[in-house]
Amino acid sequence: MRFLLVEDTQDVAEAIRDRFVRGGHVIDIVGHVADAEQLSAFNMYDLVILDVNLPDGSGFDLLKRLRLAKNTVPVLVLTARLAVDDKISALDIGADDYMVKPFDLGELEARVRAIIRRRAGGNQSFLEAGNLTFDMVERRTLVAGEERELTRREQMLLEIFLTNSGRVLEKEDLLVRLFGLNGDSNPNAVEVYVGRLRRKIEGSDLDIRTLRGLGYQARLTVRPDS
Repeated sequence: MRFLLVEDTQDVAEAIRDRFVRGGHVIDIVGHVADAEQLSAFNMYDLVILDVNLPDGSGFDLLKRLRLAKNTVPVLVLTARLAVDDKISALDIGADDYMVKPFDLGELEARVRAIIRRRAGGNQSFLEAGNLTFDMVERRTLVAGEERELTRREQMLLEIFLTNSGRVLEKEDLLVRLFGLNGDSNPNAVEVYVGRLRRKIEGSDLDIRTLRGLGYQARLTVRPDS
């Protein structure tokens, strides 16, 4: 999945990035409110990890503007503030969760998974589409109980489709989610990975459709005998 990390402390940003990259995600990092606002306006993110105290303003102000613009991207707020009122304020203006620095990276990762599950309509550590199950913790894919071996980017692509079921996803958006802003610029790479993923989950109830001129759409297959 693709996350935006808004954090101006370099060592903290690098530690968070490394943790999530190892988990199979793409992370864009900025250290200023203005940069975060620009990126979030023109890119589709699965989640924003947002520091509050930034050089050019408050993360709370950025969160307010995102919600006023009807941007529903999940936001996890990071801050050194301990006051209960600050936590209440963050949640009231649209944060999905809140963590106080210093924090454990394992807990941060678990909180992010919980937000993603809630947004996908689930409350376990896995995503499902009929007989297909993807375990977000173990990074395992099962089709009718049979494990299918996926590469890291195939897992990323499957997770994107499962958390955006029914939505039309543009090829260019999938390219950036898989490779980041400075990654592979060849849109054909998306076609290659979609083709590989389809073959590896053959027999599953997840139907990945190509919508010519629009992109891709993943839907739960409705079987005649269901």
